[in-house]
Amino acid sequence: MNTNDGDGEPEIGQDNTVHIIPHDQAFSSEVDYRGSPADSDTPDESRSLLHPNMRERLLRYRDRIKDRNLIVDLLALTFAVGTWLCVNGTFLQLPLLVDTAPESWSLPSYLSIVVQLGNFGPLMYTIVQKISHDNINESIAIYTFKIAGTISAILAAFFYDRTAVIGGKEYSVALYIFMFLFAVTACTSSVLFMPYMGRFKEIYLITYLCGEGVSGLLPSIVALIQGVGGSSECVLHQTEEGPVWEKYTTPPLFGTRVFYIICFGLMICSCIGFLLLDRLKLAKKEYANVTVTTGNKYTYKKDNGSSKVVEKLVEISSFQYKCTLLLMGLISFFANGMFSSIQSYSTMPYGNEAYHLTATLSLIANPIACFSAAFLPHTSLKAILSLTSIAVVCSIYVFVTAFMSPNPFLVDSSWGSTLVVTIWTVLIGIVSFVKVCITTVMRAQGGKSLVWTGAVSLTGSAVGSVLIFVLINCTSIFKSYDETCG
Repeated sequence: MNTNDGDGEPEIGQDNTVHIIPHDQAFSSEVDYRGSPADSDTPDESRSLLHPNMRERLLRYRDRIKDRNLIVDLLALTFAVGTWLCVNGTFLQLPLLVDTAPESWSLPSYLSIVVQLGNFGPLMYTIVQKISHDNINESIAIYTFKIAGTISAILAAFFYDRTAVIGGKEYSVALYIFMFLFAVTACTSSVLFMPYMGRFKEIYLITYLCGEGVSGLLPSIVALIQGVGGSSECVLHQTEEGPVWEKYTTPPLFGTRVFYIICFGLMICSCIGFLLLDRLKLAKKEYANVTVTTGNKYTYKKDNGSSKVVEKLVEISSFQYKCTLLLMGLISFFANGMFSSIQSYSTMPYGNEAYHLTATLSLIANPIACFSAAFLPHTSLKAILSLTSIAVVCSIYVFVTAFMSPNPFLVDSSWGSTLVVTIWTVLIGIVSFVKVCITTVMRAQGGKSLVWTGAVSLTGSAVGSVLIFVLINCTSIFKSYDETCG
């Protein structure tokens, strides 16, 4: 057994030995391809048909596909679906909830603050982890949060509409409580679920991030079938005072109770997915070449020459490490904290169709962007900065249209609606891809780096949400668009 001389951190290997890993040792998720004997037999004529770099990249993609287990992919995807499922689902039910909630259309801003209170979950987990000296079994912790979120979903189906009077004013207290429980599970996933996936090969972390995107797409599909958010039409009604135009919206196919029951079923599937991912031997065979200990501490080892696809170790400076974390915080500040709150201000003036098309395509762009990371280079810091620059330009556009609401430029033109839908979709796609890139780069630094990534992301999201709440509810900067008949 080696002793710790203070220059490193003890890591317990599978053979019960302790490995000392220097704190300043840096790793990269760059993949190095080694040709197989079959590749060396390829005739020179066929090799000359492809550029060497293109040929190497195609072979690398081939080996990535061959070197993965589709069952583990499915389990990782199912596991991730339960992260933000109920939070996203509740926001999708707002067109129905605001009709009966005492807060009316101010309900979304209250729910946004409640979601940020969900950061209490990762905070308590971190404190308990410190007190226990990193001896928490992360699998048991995940089971606890997953079960709590699942039980909350079925309880919400029957009690979401209960209200209470506080300070002489009625509030949707039951909905606040359930939203808080949903948010605790969702927020904790950033510092617990995601670091857990870091022990698997990089391809499965990307699959997990795709699943987080699907956690928004699935309830959106259910809401689409339900008929939530359908376009309204003006109908002429005869009254005693004469004909009056009124807005009419087609009632949904089923109510919020059924919607939550469906979410409950999906949460059960997510729990089963993690149970199999954590217990099956075929899943454990897909671990990276890594030393795993408790408390999400693990370190990737150098290749021993037995694998064709290996993770080559490349240094990342301390300055780059800090800047990458800062960039993740800034992206989360806008993407997770502000974009969802200003989307209606930016798109509603162009019509209901533009608004709902933007929301739908944005949810589709998220998992597609994450999935594309499996086939595109995604560990270059220069590429990350370039894509971030494009996202900044798109962000300026959507903020300007939100500030100009209800009369943004090109509001009466089909070009305006096409432009705003396109830019929103591109923006969400780029932001999702960049977040995957940063997460993948940080994964290569070990389990604790993923914990820091999740913590920074949650902090940025919380600050952004509080700021946009104040700007929307305490100032007149953002003006809503109200469609009227007349």
